[in-house]
Amino acid sequence: MTDTNRVFMVEDDRNFGTVMKAYLEINKFEVTWVKDGLQAFKRFKEGQYDICILDVMLPNVDGFTIAREIKEYNQDIPIIFLTAKVMKEDVLEGFSTGADDYITKPFDSEILICKINAILNRNKRQQTEEMPSEYTIGNATFNHEFRTITIAGEEQKLSPKEADLLLLLCQTQNKVLPRDKALKQVWGETGYFTTRSMDVYITKLRKYLKDVEGVEIINIHGSGYQLRID
Repeated sequence: MTDTNRVFMVEDDRNFGTVMKAYLEINKFEVTWVKDGLQAFKRFKEGQYDICILDVMLPNVDGFTIAREIKEYNQDIPIIFLTAKVMKEDVLEGFSTGADDYITKPFDSEILICKINAILNRNKRQQTEEMPSEYTIGNATFNHEFRTITIAGEEQKLSPKEADLLLLLCQTQNKVLPRDKALKQVWGETGYFTTRSMDVYITKLRKYLKDVEGVEIINIHGSGYQLRID
């Protein structure tokens, strides 16, 4: 996975969008640009992003609706509205969707970059602070930082993908881990071969945990997996 920050941008103005995409890329961002609101949420689910920049006035589906769909799918991703709509009620509606900022056109490009970086840095700090490195799974101990699982004093080293996948299962224990979410966060993409690969890794994790009483990884048909801990 790349260290470059990935921007999901929805903007129907081709001239403005072309300039904006080029400026972001000059500042070391990787940009996916969608021009039609109808395609936006579908395209968002197909990729993996660090921040969204949305216009409000878009063909077919407006930016507020897109923001709500995105937040329902991934509540942690930051969103910035970049729009010509300046009325107070529009600004309030923008923030009510869960957006981190609402910037009206025209704007200062350097300030926009500073705001994006500030939001990304804050988001990463919060994720680091909120995420423990060690989890208890029955009588086993899983350490994501060192990629180890310890059962009855015996330590097993995990591969990076095994550790990342087990981390997601631990974070959603006794809840469903959606298959697409796991594929995007661990493999960076969805598809037949990555799905089959993840099934192999799930089988490996089951073998590691087979002697841990009251713990199992189960398939949730049509949805994903669940780390069930009694």
